[in-house]
Amino acid sequence: MTINLQVENYGDRLDSYLSQRLPELSRSRLQKLIEQGNVQLNGQICTAKKTALREGDRLQITIPPTQPLDLQPEAIPLDILYEDDYLIIINKPADLVVHPAPGHENGTLVNALLSHCPNLAGIGGVSRPGIVHRLDKDTTGAIVIAKTEFAHQHLQAQLKAKTATREYLGIVYGVPKTESGIINLPIGRHRVDRKKMAVVPVGKGGREAITHWQILERLGNYTLMQFRLETGRTHQIRVHSSQMGHPIVGDPLYSSGRFVGVNLSGQALHAWKLTLNHPISGEIIEAIAPLPATFIKLLEILRKRQGTF
Repeated sequence: MTINLQVENYGDRLDSYLSQRLPELSRSRLQKLIEQGNVQLNGQICTAKKTALREGDRLQITIPPTQPLDLQPEAIPLDILYEDDYLIIINKPADLVVHPAPGHENGTLVNALLSHCPNLAGIGGVSRPGIVHRLDKDTTGAIVIAKTEFAHQHLQAQLKAKTATREYLGIVYGVPKTESGIINLPIGRHRVDRKKMAVVPVGKGGREAITHWQILERLGNYTLMQFRLETGRTHQIRVHSSQMGHPIVGDPLYSSGRFVGVNLSGQALHAWKLTLNHPISGEIIEAIAPLPATFIKLLEILRKRQGTF
């Protein structure tokens, strides 16, 4: 499909202009179209998304046909917290990768969703159909998936505008000195270990990352914490917790990994509550994901040690 546009009374950058003129396509999708050479400016291919436009500029956007999805549906059981024709919210278990990647080509949440929602293919991208945000492999809890392109774009916009909120529960080593706080430290790829993220200055590739936290319960030398994400960087809570000197219990990358009495499959971090506006009705949806058994068992053990159980 080809779309022709002529710029009128506009001086913004290319991707911003297209996102306003083509609201049915997400900003990230438009940026990929630009990068892949599918946008022409005055008859010449333009691959720079920041290109400034002038009145009278002619744009031609070619939207290639949706590629066939080279992913196989798999009948993996899903713990569904909410579902309708536009979105589905899942309580993701530990040890489940959200979307296919090298080393995890199948057995992912996407494979399970393709079995449960056959029309998901192509929404928001070929390799990650319907995925609005992600959870780490061993982080459990609520994750929302869009069933339509409009819902996908709407939900991503809510996360960007911070009108959708994500709250987590986590157990950390040690006890913070204050009852609550805000961590505002940019996060980027670790310079040496490419599997890890780290606090990296914005000037060196880091991206703004803001985490709100508060203490829910003191458990001796451990603490049950509530976290609220203002941004959604990879490993954000895990990196910020480690940076403040209180890493998440059981975190294989950012903590000492010492045994705490429960065989955890990963970090004791759970996406507890997801609050968003329905993309069609505007209704507020609040999905609460029950704690996994290992998280509950760890809490019980720590409370018994304190005599508070």
